[in-house]
Amino acid sequence: MSDTKVFYADGENPKMIEAYKRAQETFKYFWRELSWEQRRIIPALDVSCVKVAFMQEVDNETIVEHMWINDVNFDGETIYGILVNDPNELTNVNNGDEIAIPINQISDWLFASQEKTYGAFTIQAMRSEMSDEERNAHDEAWGLEFGDFNDIQVVFEQKEKPENLIEHPMSKNMKESLIDFLKNNPEEIKAQDDLGYTFLHREAIAGNQTSVEVILENGAEKNAKTNSGKTAFDFARDLKWNHLLPLLQ
Repeated sequence: MSDTKVFYADGENPKMIEAYKRAQETFKYFWRELSWEQRRIIPALDVSCVKVAFMQEVDNETIVEHMWINDVNFDGETIYGILVNDPNELTNVNNGDEIAIPINQISDWLFASQEKTYGAFTIQAMRSEMSDEERNAHDEAWGLEFGDFNDIQVVFEQKEKPENLIEHPMSKNMKESLIDFLKNNPEEIKAQDDLGYTFLHREAIAGNQTSVEVILENGAEKNAKTNSGKTAFDFARDLKWNHLLPLLQ
């Protein structure tokens, strides 16, 4: 990823503005997948990264560059990562910097597995205006096959199993393992980290219905708050995980 060429595009292009919007609206699916990737013994993702709009005022002019971060983390409010591109004009950020930004500052996200890409809204907007030869060169520079720019998916097997938009299959498949884990580690149910997050907070942020149900059945406190005052319900509501709201009210 660090060697990937940065393809710049006109931020005022209506296609690009729509791509930014869709990326922000669907970022929760990126995070859901990455949260499960962090638990896998054998990694399933070839690439996972987020594109961020970086800005700087220079001579009364706002300069904007869209660059990628990886090693992404998310606490329900702020996205964290490491910048992996060299700025073209900006001087206030550098390759390798640790980044912390709100969702409304991202312009794209991408993960890839088994030679299939997910997300990549700005990339597909740019590819839609390229010739076949240009698209091939673009994909070769990335080392990925981006496929049909009119067919952007955000979750595995989205067409075959549309229910995956509601819940990640691993949340269902890991139910018995989670039950056993909580039986053997009951202290994890109500434990809070240094920022006040509980197991329930984390699973709500990732949209994992089965996990949330199991944790609640084992005595989790719905109204536990993070240091910033957020409950699991607050995160589910803000991220529009609507299937979780009845469970957390």
